[in-house]
Amino acid sequence: MKIPVIAIADVGKTNKKLFLFDRQYRIVWERTEQFSETVDEDGEPCEDLQRLGQWLLAAVREVLTLPDYDVQALNFSTYGASLVYLDAEGRTVGNLYNYLKPYPDWIRQQFYDRYGTPDELSVQTASPALNSLNSGLMLYRIKYDKPRLFRRIWYALHLPQYMSYLITRQMLSDLTSIGCHTMLWDFEKQRYHDWVVAEGFDKLMGSLFPADKAMKAFMVGGDTADGTPRDLRVGVGLHDSSAALIPYLASFGESNGATAASPFVLISTGTWCISMNPFTTQPLTAEELQYDCLCFLTYKGQRVKAARLFAGFEHEQQTKRLAEHFGVAVDYYKQVRYDARLIQQLQQTTAPLQPVEEGLIPAAVLASLAGSPFGDRDLAQFDDYETAYHQFMLDLMAGQLISTALVLPPDGAASPENAVTRIFVDGGFSKNPIYMNLLAAAFPDKEVWAASVAQATALGAALSFHDQWNPLPVPPNLITLTRYYAS
Repeated sequence: MKIPVIAIADVGKTNKKLFLFDRQYRIVWERTEQFSETVDEDGEPCEDLQRLGQWLLAAVREVLTLPDYDVQALNFSTYGASLVYLDAEGRTVGNLYNYLKPYPDWIRQQFYDRYGTPDELSVQTASPALNSLNSGLMLYRIKYDKPRLFRRIWYALHLPQYMSYLITRQMLSDLTSIGCHTMLWDFEKQRYHDWVVAEGFDKLMGSLFPADKAMKAFMVGGDTADGTPRDLRVGVGLHDSSAALIPYLASFGESNGATAASPFVLISTGTWCISMNPFTTQPLTAEELQYDCLCFLTYKGQRVKAARLFAGFEHEQQTKRLAEHFGVAVDYYKQVRYDARLIQQLQQTTAPLQPVEEGLIPAAVLASLAGSPFGDRDLAQFDDYETAYHQFMLDLMAGQLISTALVLPPDGAASPENAVTRIFVDGGFSKNPIYMNLLAAAFPDKEVWAASVAQATALGAALSFHDQWNPLPVPPNLITLTRYYAS
């Protein structure tokens, strides 16, 4: 008999993946492809939207014809902060502009002159002022910087919803995309911000559609032998940050029988280390926004406070530097074991790791959030790679401590609803014993766990759709945990 499965298209900046999960949420089939970026009309790099669409349709058609699997549902998770523009016939116009695209000064000034200061709008929309990384500001730029293009735009869909549109032909929006550093959503009023309505952009984005509800496929191929369309339930898609949190909420949140007395913070590590607290209800302050703190929405509309640290990128750069200096392989750090005595020696000879009062971050630490001070250290002062790498991880943890403290309640403000007791770490640093031991030492009053879950983003997109295709309960063993203790 064919195995019932859900297909998940997981689109990152580099890797485009398609997974099949069975009813126990085990990956039973996968396909990964990479392709080069193209350039937009300004000669700047951007996603190859045509090739991305062709890849998705071909990959879905392929899995629908696999003899061993019965694909019953399909959902999507993608990177965010990017809009796809469509004309009246549903054809793409313009490009999927890169969220790092330079932003014209005069457009920025015009926007804030009309609608309020960056501090005011950032607090209301829980979005740091990030120019092209705010997808709403990218649409505003097109209206005034590329008016001929704007006149052709009838719909503006975030990338997850565009993936869904290719299968369903439905022009829709989703809370996880609209509510993530877009500057589109008013977090207090729980609707599009007034400036979005004033510009008429709310009419371009389609109706909000629940991420846990299904639509029917329009036409993807793989129909049944008698010519009738396959009964394929299709989701609206999710922003990847929200999707990655879902396995943890499913395993440790209220839906799994836990109470609000045991909330957690998840540190999702990769190029960016993103600390996420889905149990806070406090609005962001202007100071927190200055430190790149933001809020995004889960697919159920819950606020998640998040802060990010460029730690993965910093680790990549500094391990290359260490390898060159000491004449070892770039991945030599994987052989370095945690040495508590060495950490103590380094803390006595360099600036010690100082606890930060949760919620109160001095302005002097802003630079720490961009990386670490290790890049300014003279490697000649270290006798060997192991000592230098331990010092690097100490420097990196100083920034991680500050970043994670941003999403924790201030001292004296904790309550049963937001008193975090556990910190989970997933991604690359969860496998780094030095990072994990230092994190446990940095937060001695928390349980610190290294978590292992295969393809958390894709799994989250599948779990959000659970009730639409899977008659079995969510399995309890989705995440493998290893605890670290303060030494």
